[in-house]
Amino acid sequence: QVQLVESGGGLVQAGDSLRLSCAASGGTFSLYAMGWFRQAPGKEREFVAFSRSSGNPYYADSVKGRFTISRDNAKNTVFLQMNSLKPEDTAVYYCAARQYYRESALLLQWYEYDYWGQGTQVTVSS
Repeated sequence: QVQLVESGGGLVQAGDSLRLSCAASGGTFSLYAMGWFRQAPGKEREFVAFSRSSGNPYYADSVKGRFTISRDNAKNTVFLQMNSLKPEDTAVYYCAARQYYRESALLLQWYEYDYWGQGTQVTVSS
């Protein structure tokens, strides 16, 4: 069983930066695809970014150029660096792990992931 724990959320102003972390335990982190999703009140959970075990990140258009996903396989941790934050980025952010997948797959849907963290709140004020 894989456990994921997010941290790093908070209240910031528009234009500020935040770095989210997701620490994984209980599995072979280096083999997993890791994703970040977010959910705003009254909205569906939406894809933000994902990183294959080999790297090769992929981003939602809404965050491309502002957010960066990275991973430290030695520390079993995935990060989401968020720059130039906007009020519309306000949401609960979740990290997720997918154990088996094809290297060519685009894991953009929440149901394609096996494990989830509890989420961390990000609030961006205008």
